Amino acid sequence: MFARDALSYDPIPLPDRLDLSDEQMLAAAQAFHDMMRKRHTVRDYSDRPVPREVIETCIRTAGTAPSGANHQPWHFAAVSDPALKQRIRDEAEEEERRFYAGGAGDEWIKALEPIGTNAVKEHLTVAPWLIVVFAQRWGQFEDGTRYKNYYVPESVNIATGFLLAALHHAGLCTLTHTPNPMRFLNDALNRPASEKPTMIIAVGHPAENATVPAVAKLKKPLEEISSFF
Repeated sequence: MFARDALSYDPIPLPDRLDLSDEQMLAAAQAFHDMMRKRHTVRDYSDRPVPREVIETCIRTAGTAPSGANHQPWHFAAVSDPALKQRIRDEAEEEERRFYAGGAGDEWIKALEPIGTNAVKEHLTVAPWLIVVFAQRWGQFEDGTRYKNYYVPESVNIATGFLLAALHHAGLCTLTHTPNPMRFLNDALNRPASEKPTMIIAVGHPAENATVPAVAKLKKPLEEISSFF
């Protein structure tokens, strides 16, 4: 990405430029909206395999996201090994049992009731892929000297959004899962102390009998999520 002795500004002409008419822009925006409005968080998965190349390409897309100082402070650990998925599920469910046994508090548990979740996370073993997102809090030069990463949560969240959109565009379903705490994922996936796991994304095809909670179809209207000045 960059070397300690090569930190210089070197502008180049904009390599890729879209030049759409107003009508083309609106059509493109509408088409993307129509695609993304079909995205659903899915908890019921088929065991139908997903080729590694598809996952690799979607992660490449995530890697095109903007980031603070272009440090790209993210790592995506893609897991298809059944034994490793089982280990992740076992440790995640242990945390989830504490969560649902009172660790979350009554208000949070009440808020989750319309979603229908509980401590059993079958998707972590049935879905063919798990992608664990890590945020790199600092980096290191080749001599071991640390350097600071900037706007890490914002950068990683943007890249994760790119990833979810890419996976949906490829015809796949996803579920974002955030057991708390998640430090066990560093040990399971051999990631360094500089990285903080932010979520597990289950990826695959929906089961034939897959359902979604009715409340998930309730989206705030444009006037509630935007202001124009």
